[in-house]
Amino acid sequence: MSYFAKLGLSEPLTRALESRGYNEATPIQQQAIPALLQGRDLLGIAQTGTGKTAAFALPSLHLLLADPKAHRPASCRMLVLSPTRELAAQIADNMRGYAKFTNLSIQCIFGGVPVGKQARALSRGCDVLVATPGRLLDLIDQRALTLREVEIFVLDEADQMMDLGFIHPLKRISAMLPKPRQSLFFSATMPKAIAELGKQFINDPVRVEIAPQATTAERVEQFATFVNHAEKQSLLTLRLRAGLADGSIDRALVFTRTKHGADRVVRHLESAGVSAAAIHGNKSQGQRTAALEGFRQGKTPILIATDIAARGIDVTGVSHVFNFEMPNVAEQYVHRIGRTARAGRDGIAISFVAPDEKPYLRDIERLTRVPLMPLPLPENFLEDARKLPAPARAKSSSGGGGGGRRDGGRDGGRGERRGDGRNDRPRTQSAPRADGDGEGQRPKRHFGSGNRNGVGAHAGKVRRAV
Repeated sequence: MSYFAKLGLSEPLTRALESRGYNEATPIQQQAIPALLQGRDLLGIAQTGTGKTAAFALPSLHLLLADPKAHRPASCRMLVLSPTRELAAQIADNMRGYAKFTNLSIQCIFGGVPVGKQARALSRGCDVLVATPGRLLDLIDQRALTLREVEIFVLDEADQMMDLGFIHPLKRISAMLPKPRQSLFFSATMPKAIAELGKQFINDPVRVEIAPQATTAERVEQFATFVNHAEKQSLLTLRLRAGLADGSIDRALVFTRTKHGADRVVRHLESAGVSAAAIHGNKSQGQRTAALEGFRQGKTPILIATDIAARGIDVTGVSHVFNFEMPNVAEQYVHRIGRTARAGRDGIAISFVAPDEKPYLRDIERLTRVPLMPLPLPENFLEDARKLPAPARAKSSSGGGGGGRRDGGRDGGRGERRGDGRNDRPRTQSAPRADGDGEGQRPKRHFGSGNRNGVGAHAGKVRRAV
């Protein structure tokens, strides 16, 4: 008998889990599910990839099945709030998988698609609604949805909600929810501001903390290469071409600070024969879905993403994470490198650190308590860079780490606070921006030339990293 069956979960749910090969629970599931089955509120501190969707979905679906009710028009019994479209869609897909042997209906709404179609789908009511805050309020304002029937409320990625400026929409949503309800509040980190927000939603919660705050994945090897901004593109192109050619890179996720920067990196890579796609807030929902699916299937091995668009992406087989630009918020680094080393696999994270990004690196190392290992520039870097097609070639001839101009001008700076889905914000005069797609970033110092692999003292590890 599986762990989930022993908990007493409904037979249709355990059958769905068995069909997917899920028998053992993750730590957050072991700690959260028993308390949630008792109807307790929950405060969960956990990152994506820890199994938290199943931790809240399974007991919630069980409770809905145990007390079946007819759908009320334009209403839902369970509401899950997510900061981004991709994460909302992922949560809904997972919940549909768990509920496939039941009659429970699960709807998902977010910006970037016609609101009328979503309103029509909600007209009959549903059991579970997964939503982004902006589109949720759009539909409420159009009287296409009411929250009066909500029995279970889940706020996921609360820290990201705060980063995206959703504090006022969240307060507005909180005022609409019925007082007698079960509430679940999840965040990867729990600074004071997030804890204060949580008090508005949860009452006497069970606290579940899976990993110490700001710890990085134990199986991720972390490296830093010190390089001028203008040389980063050439370095990335050479690293990716070599890794894809020798098979050391399976799939790689590359982080930029801005949407325009992500598109520029894709153009440069493709001019050098490296298949890549970008995912960010300026892309249509269809483009974002296609890029993510191509990456998931391995058809496009390189995905360039901004922090917001990548939040919650759970793709197995990501062997490498490249920080093309360093995050200016140290916690964001933890989220980035957590995209690799999943499902028991190892992973490699390589950060490109320009001189003005070194303070960001110090903040990261202070937070994670893990020093990044120096990874020198490849031997013959400048010679090989000059052979690249013009769009992918470095602009600077410096040996690496000097004071070269930031590649791409303003796009390499603080980044854009425009939305990762401008349609996700409510249409009110005081509405904050829905999503921010690019915040600043930084890491480390110089090193010597190293051996033919550009490795120096870390030869064994760097062969894997290149």
